[in-house]
Amino acid sequence: MQTDVRPTSAALYFIPVETRVPLKFGPETLTSVTCARVRMTVRDAAGRTADGWGETPLSVQWAWPSALAYAPRHEAMKRFCVILAENWNRLDHPGHPIEVGHRFIESALPALLAQLNAEIAHLGESMPHLAALVCCSAFDIALHDAYGNLLGRDIYSTYNSQFMNADLGAYLTAAEDAGISFAGKYPRDFLIDPPAVTMPAWHLVGGKDLLDGEEPTGDEPDDGYPVVLGDWIQRDGLTCLKVKLRGNDADWDMQRLIRVGSIAIENDVLWLTADFNCTVTDPAYVNDILDCLLIDHPRIYQMILYVEQPFPYDLDANRIDVRSLSARKPLFMDESAHDWKLIRLGRQLGWTGVALKTCKTQTGAILSLCWAKAHGMMLMVQDLTNPMLAQIPHVRLAAGAGTIMGVETNAMQFYPAASAPEAKVHPGLYRRHRGRVNLSTIKGPGFGYRLDEIRQQLPDPAAVVKT
Repeated sequence: MQTDVRPTSAALYFIPVETRVPLKFGPETLTSVTCARVRMTVRDAAGRTADGWGETPLSVQWAWPSALAYAPRHEAMKRFCVILAENWNRLDHPGHPIEVGHRFIESALPALLAQLNAEIAHLGESMPHLAALVCCSAFDIALHDAYGNLLGRDIYSTYNSQFMNADLGAYLTAAEDAGISFAGKYPRDFLIDPPAVTMPAWHLVGGKDLLDGEEPTGDEPDDGYPVVLGDWIQRDGLTCLKVKLRGNDADWDMQRLIRVGSIAIENDVLWLTADFNCTVTDPAYVNDILDCLLIDHPRIYQMILYVEQPFPYDLDANRIDVRSLSARKPLFMDESAHDWKLIRLGRQLGWTGVALKTCKTQTGAILSLCWAKAHGMMLMVQDLTNPMLAQIPHVRLAAGAGTIMGVETNAMQFYPAASAPEAKVHPGLYRRHRGRVNLSTIKGPGFGYRLDEIRQQLPDPAAVVKT
């Protein structure tokens, strides 16, 4: 098509961010993160060019869980971002961002990951595909933003036959038992129109977060933001709480759910979800907790809207039949849902929902959304503690997806100061009001960042690559 584009250059920036309180991920704890920000330039057949921006936190503990020390994993992910910057402009075939992004993810990314893993062989451990997707996502998001900017259109308005060369049948294959076809279908057919302008916001209750009645450690920040869960609920009018659990200590997990649930009831919170962070290996572990709650704390049991990713994220290597759990509560894939093919496998094993994340690429999230929705699976959009620009594509995805309940958003809990420049332009995205986020300030082409109004100071680029 005349509107087809190809990437011609990329600039990569690493933005360090410190957490105000620690965030526990399963056995690991996050106290700082590096955000990868990318500026990508695209060109169409007529020679017109435009820039686009993408950003994602390189959340090492989430993307690459390991006993390996944090520093070498962190450096490996940063190194892979540089490798990606050097290779995105080598794509020969122009197209729509979903076409270009899909081709890069399927064709180029595996070989580049193999290259990186050869470089870090001395570590004795390879970087997983999930971490590669996280690194890739900043570039893919920038590609989508650049395309919208070139056309002067909201990027979501281009996910249709007017701009895409092929329908979803070129990317997706339906499950054999579904009796459906993707021929003649485009992403716009599976998106909410018009998208939500406000959404309920899920607050993350981390494993180290202070609950009401607990003794302070003395290390809590005195920065004007709440520290205790009840204060967060009252300040932001929260109605949805996501509870991080251990997955290997049933007594601790049970008591945590009871204590958080009791605080939630006292403060008129409506919904809970339980996140076991991939550490459970037997459905009976979660089933027993849910059954005990049902008998002894039925109100808390009823408040649990869904359960998130209890089992190891390598779904192919851990083919656990989860139907006994999904019969009790909706069960959502998160770390396992790298792409629609793994979602198809998850559906076969009994998973009933998918937690989408832009950190696995905008292209992959859109295609996964379409596959899951076509097969009647429920959707959620989960956070990677997205600050700054990363928050905007994240909430845009949730606004168009039609989720089971709003969007998870927690960067304002862990590093609110990082987003201060963006919050001046989009105040409703970086603080929850009456339990909701507000997208009404998002306007203009691409993702609607309004970047020219945001005064974010960037460091010197870590890489600049031009054709």
